[in-house]
Amino acid sequence: MGVQAVWFKRDLRITDHAPLLRAAQSGPLLCFYVLEPGLWAQPDSSRQHFHFVLEALRDLYKRLRSHGVRLHILVGEATEVLEQVHKETAFTDLHSHEETGNDWTFGRDKAVVTWCKSRQVNWHEVPQFGVVRGLKDRSQWQRAWQRHMAAPMSASLADVLIDPIALPEPQRPLPSADTLGLAAAEPSQRQRGGETVARDVFLDFLAERSQRYRGGISSPLRAPDACSRLSTYITWGCLSLREVVQATRLVASDTHLAAAHRKGLKAFASRLAWHCHFIQKLESEPAIEWRNMHRGYDDLRELDFDPALFDALKRAQTGWPLVDACVRMLNETGWLNFRMRAMLVSVAAYPLWLHWRPVGLWLAQQFLDYEPGIHWSQLQMQSGTTGINTTRVYNPVKQAQDQDPDGVFVRHWLPAMRRVPDTWLFEPWKMPASVQAACGVTVGKDIPMPIVDLTLATRQAKDRLHARRKQPDVRAAKAAVIEKHASRRQTSWLDTA
Repeated sequence: MGVQAVWFKRDLRITDHAPLLRAAQSGPLLCFYVLEPGLWAQPDSSRQHFHFVLEALRDLYKRLRSHGVRLHILVGEATEVLEQVHKETAFTDLHSHEETGNDWTFGRDKAVVTWCKSRQVNWHEVPQFGVVRGLKDRSQWQRAWQRHMAAPMSASLADVLIDPIALPEPQRPLPSADTLGLAAAEPSQRQRGGETVARDVFLDFLAERSQRYRGGISSPLRAPDACSRLSTYITWGCLSLREVVQATRLVASDTHLAAAHRKGLKAFASRLAWHCHFIQKLESEPAIEWRNMHRGYDDLRELDFDPALFDALKRAQTGWPLVDACVRMLNETGWLNFRMRAMLVSVAAYPLWLHWRPVGLWLAQQFLDYEPGIHWSQLQMQSGTTGINTTRVYNPVKQAQDQDPDGVFVRHWLPAMRRVPDTWLFEPWKMPASVQAACGVTVGKDIPMPIVDLTLATRQAKDRLHARRKQPDVRAAKAAVIEKHASRRQTSWLDTA
């Protein structure tokens, strides 16, 4: 057989890696990752993503080296790199996982298809998730997902006689985040990359933290420990989703576990399908990255976008303590639990009346676990532009009362709130001047005033959305969206665990 090239993308692991195994079984093996400047120039990329990937690549390099295989990290645009590698090795087959990424990667993959045909290279793409390429009937999706997750995992490289090959030196040096033009900010407390650390996090969740999953995932204070914290590792492929599903189901089946432990694992397992459910939407309709899923909602918010309100949100200066605390946490950790993400987008979409696309680009950079298919589907669902989901409006004051009743979370991330008496914890802007003087906090200086009237702005936003929803042509177009994208069972917000 000719040389078998493996192109690693968002699948930075060796466990349950079908393209890697198939290539190793088929002929001389060449492994590489392409560091594409064009990809990192996209507005949804960030410094934290780049550094996480570099950490994962270092771990992948070590894991492959333990099997006698070298990982090459090549710099350039994909077709240019493939052309150079082909000149040096004349590989006959290219192996990779399918990718449902942003529009840039979609265009890049189409260019790679053209290049492969021109060089008579066989490109073997394997599904990584339970996402069906070319899906014609959404009602068949659930069965396909179950089949994929139940299939045996790929064998270990240790079970294969490998014939590795390497490219000649020297190679182009790796660019830095600075040379790629990535913004300087990076969360100081973000998760670190690599299959090794991902596996440690997963095993810890299975063995211990999953006992706190039910009842803990909604609280911004408890969620960092109660949630699985696997979303980033699944997003970048440091763990196989199939391995996560199968291992979770296996441990949950142990009748010797405590009831709370089993229930936590089962609750987590029940949410894993939603990961692929949302990615399937982007796979089936790539345009939802930038265009309303239901076109009847075009021009609903676009013309009224207020950059000053958006800037206040990004600077954690909305005046609503829980919102601002969540932005501060996101800046420092690159992560938020699912309910606080929902609340952030709800505040942006309703009282601030911001369009989901610029908000989504900002959050894409902020979320270390940014997964395009999940991200854009969720942004639209929360903003009410899918046309098929119930309007979800989260009141940040009520959420604080429900999820942070003692103000522990808010006071951790907003130091000025530590001096605010409990009486005024949820609405500090209502503090009388005498109280402000007594506690040494001035509203409008130490703590911002709310940037809009929450009750009035929310009511006006809901009225505008519902007025659009009642229009006959908008109601009539809803059926097509349901047919293409709707779950065939009740939808819930994905646990970004």
